[in-house]
Amino acid sequence: GSHDSFSYWVDEKSPVGPDQATAIKRLARISLVKKIMKKWSVTQNLTFKEQLEGGIRYFDLRVSSKPGEIGQEIYFIHGLFGIKVWDGLKEINTFLEQHPKEVIFLDFNHFYAMDDSHHFFLINRIRSAFGSKLCSVECVEYVLIFYHYPLYREYPFLWPGNKMPAPWANTTNVHKLLQFLETTLEERSRYGTFHVSQAILTPRVKTIARHLIRGLKNTLVHRNLPMILNWVKAQKPGVMGVNIITSDFVELVDFAATVIALNDLLLEEDESA
Repeated sequence: GSHDSFSYWVDEKSPVGPDQATAIKRLARISLVKKIMKKWSVTQNLTFKEQLEGGIRYFDLRVSSKPGEIGQEIYFIHGLFGIKVWDGLKEINTFLEQHPKEVIFLDFNHFYAMDDSHHFFLINRIRSAFGSKLCSVECVEYVLIFYHYPLYREYPFLWPGNKMPAPWANTTNVHKLLQFLETTLEERSRYGTFHVSQAILTPRVKTIARHLIRGLKNTLVHRNLPMILNWVKAQKPGVMGVNIITSDFVELVDFAATVIALNDLLLEEDESA
């Protein structure tokens, strides 16, 4: 999986998103502030198509309306607005048309500036994009949509958000992150759900202040990805092990290939059994 999967492009010219504090919105009136925000908002370099081609199958999605905009259009968001959700869904569906045996997980886990009418609009967009590819909560094939909002109950093709827990370490320290991943993995089996191991480091305000120009990739990701990848290599898949693992800038190391290779361990178990 990829973290903030859509953030390969954010719009510096748009208003700051409603996911940001009022103080940030005021500061962002200075054009340089938005340029700095972009360095910390972008967590991926690859488009949806490129991520899919690289082996990514779980997508972490945060969405918002644009306050003040006429209509109910919904956009991806991470500090700054990204592309329209509709455009991203179409790109993913095009891949599925060409690869009909693939399974995709779309996790809509954060919503901003959205009332029920916006949700109805978004859900209809999802249905329009994928149609018969959407699978109900009873099956696991093709496109699984996890929707962290109570309206999921009204649509048989929306899976409840609590079926896709994604505990968040919220740390800049790679050792604390790995300890957190181990601890939460031990708790997984009791819930009987999917599980996202978020192998990501999160900048604090002072981190950003100290490294304004360097941005997320150069400050936290480059230095720590090798150690995170070593943790991934040491994992085992299955009911008692890892399920979905997400990372920032998935192309910087052989992240997807390393995660996918873990499945070979399941095949070895089957053969030995």
